[in-house]
Amino acid sequence: MKSMTAFANLNHTTEWGQIQWEIRAVNQRYLELNFRLPDAYRSLEMPLRERCKQQLERGKIELVLKLDLNQSHAELPINDTLLAQLNQAICHIQQRLPEATQINPLELLQWPGLVEATRPDMQQIHSDILHTFEQALEQLNQSRQREGEQLAQLILQRADAMRAQIHRLSPILPSLIDQYQQRLRERVGELSQQIDEDRLAMEVAILSQKIDVAEELDRLQTHLDEVVRVTHESGAIGRRLDFLMQELNREANTLGAKSIDSRVSQVSVELKVLIEQMREQVQNIV
Repeated sequence: MKSMTAFANLNHTTEWGQIQWEIRAVNQRYLELNFRLPDAYRSLEMPLRERCKQQLERGKIELVLKLDLNQSHAELPINDTLLAQLNQAICHIQQRLPEATQINPLELLQWPGLVEATRPDMQQIHSDILHTFEQALEQLNQSRQREGEQLAQLILQRADAMRAQIHRLSPILPSLIDQYQQRLRERVGELSQQIDEDRLAMEVAILSQKIDVAEELDRLQTHLDEVVRVTHESGAIGRRLDFLMQELNREANTLGAKSIDSRVSQVSVELKVLIEQMREQVQNIV
């Protein structure tokens, strides 16, 4: 089990500079990727997305890349000899042609050979960025798994608490139905002295069947068994658990609707509280 909420921060030093990856993940029904890359490295977004899709199933993911190039790569070394020659030529022209405009330094930088910058190997930089991204994703998944293990324990604890509530109710259920039947006979007897015992027995049996919650308790147990089974599986299980929460809640509501005793109502309320606590945790699961 993995949580959708996690954080990864990876710093890596290379020959050409520093790479920093920050990845934040929060809850989202589907996979939503938001990249923040330096403009010069936007071309890497597609291969980065492909790597994310291979390792991430769900969540809203914010991925930030920061680069700090070494000084030798950040500056633009100037060919001073060539610059002096160009300056001499410019001065000569301006002496001959006083009406000549001033030279724009930015245009001068475009003169072939003036800038001697040995640009960093972009292929190597791209390779380093992709490699460190794989490491950052691994760190994120490890964080997700650690938190997922904690979520699994919380869910299993609630499932055990639900079983305890069901076990509390199951043994007394037959006596509750018997008491209800007896009360029903007494009330009918108070209203009429002439009772068709066969018709009364049939009506009592029908009503008893309607208020019998044994089937709901059995289904609750079955759904809880499935919750435990799914919790121990790997991969994307959040949607299946969310569906099981809906089924558990439906049975707990039916239990409350059929209540014939305050103890049944109390169990129904306790079950719904535990289900809601489980649902809050399930919302964080991949």
